Amino acid sequence: MNTHNPDDFRYRVRRPEDTQVRYERVPLAVRTLSSNMLFQGEHEIGIEHHGALYRLKITRQGKLILNK
Repeated sequence: MNTHNPDDFRYRVRRPEDTQVRYERVPLAVRTLSSNMLFQGEHEIGIEHHGALYRLKITRQGKLILNK
């Protein structure tokens, strides 16, 4: 079962100073790069991560695919 929620990394739940039960969602700063900056006119780039090479590709439909 996939329990991944893409919004989980963007928000942190902070409890107010008083002991109310209400929680507040505070946005976290996420470094954002445009795909144009990453790909620089190409349709595929390599990403080295912990000694493994990953390939990030733009499909004909404009979606991103990451392969190991």
